[in-house]
Amino acid sequence: MAKRDYYEVLGVARGASADDLKKAYRTKAKALHPDRNKDDPNAESQFKEVNEAYEALKDPQKKAAYDRFGHAAFDGGMGGGPRPGAGGQGDFASAFSDVFDDLFGDFMGGRAGGGRQRATRGSDLRYNLRVSLEDAHQGLQKTINVPTSVACSTCSGTGAEGGAEPTTCPTCSGMGKVRAQQGFFTVERTCPTCSGIGQIVKNPCHSCGGAGRVEKDRSLSVNIPAGVETGTRIRLAGEGEAGLRGGPTGDLYIFIDVEEHPLFQRDGQNLFCLVPVSMTAAALGGDIEVPTIDGGRSRVKIPGGSQSGRQMRLRSKGMPSLRGGGHGDMFIELAVETPVNLTARQKELLREFEKLGEDNNPESSSFFSKVKHFWDGMTG
Repeated sequence: MAKRDYYEVLGVARGASADDLKKAYRTKAKALHPDRNKDDPNAESQFKEVNEAYEALKDPQKKAAYDRFGHAAFDGGMGGGPRPGAGGQGDFASAFSDVFDDLFGDFMGGRAGGGRQRATRGSDLRYNLRVSLEDAHQGLQKTINVPTSVACSTCSGTGAEGGAEPTTCPTCSGMGKVRAQQGFFTVERTCPTCSGIGQIVKNPCHSCGGAGRVEKDRSLSVNIPAGVETGTRIRLAGEGEAGLRGGPTGDLYIFIDVEEHPLFQRDGQNLFCLVPVSMTAAALGGDIEVPTIDGGRSRVKIPGGSQSGRQMRLRSKGMPSLRGGGHGDMFIELAVETPVNLTARQKELLREFEKLGEDNNPESSSFFSKVKHFWDGMTG
């Protein structure tokens, strides 16, 4: 039975690129693999046919011979080399290793043939910064000291003595991985010589030991914008840990923690201030002076007969918006204070006031009226 054209087997046109051939082979091999087609008796023969076609076309010399002489190039006498698929299990496993990643990569942590990793990006760093509420209100420029890794100045980050370039790892030829044949399968592992980097340093730098970076404290000037609150994150690109052997630098993330204030409580952009007032001031009314977060003062008028919990608003006296758009408000909450340590005369005056104040406590009168109604209902 005449053999089918190899390009027809793979489903590609003549002149297809190496990438197109490889892509077509992977698609066909995955679809026709015997383990996936146990009920199809023709799957194994078709799978071998696809493998034979790819074995011939993936090699540039064999492909050139096949394009010129067809199948006769591998029947002997044409100088085309050994017949595809005739090399036994080793040739089959070599070709199958190209599709091995697609079939089993998910079970081994992703694609095994990811290539070398010459330079590694530095890690991102986190710095926790505590600021006062006043600083969060007005913003500030602050200098911080960050312990981190920086590029070695002796070797300019290459890790080699004198700044020489690292050389390609002889074990893995720079791929960072080595392949081992285990029967039907080809297994990839991280190269033990270069630890997956793909390069080695013959003469490591004496300052950094070949890493290309050293530990050092850095002083950075950080701009804290007005309006930050606890949890605000500020990113400083390129200010993190230096990369390994010249790799890109990571980022520095500053997390803001705003300290509690003895006078003000914050809720978003609004501020709350609990202000104690005397019983007489609450009863008679009047003006009081309260502080504001910017260090100023504001006069607030208390209406006569004010109760504890009453709030008054000072517009635009709160915190600024981090993204612009004005300020929040400040709320004054009254806490009416009951007098203590009364003198005999003060007690006498209060008793006299109590006798004369039948209509001065509407809340009390309303409450006890409801209590009396409740008791009468229970008795009935």
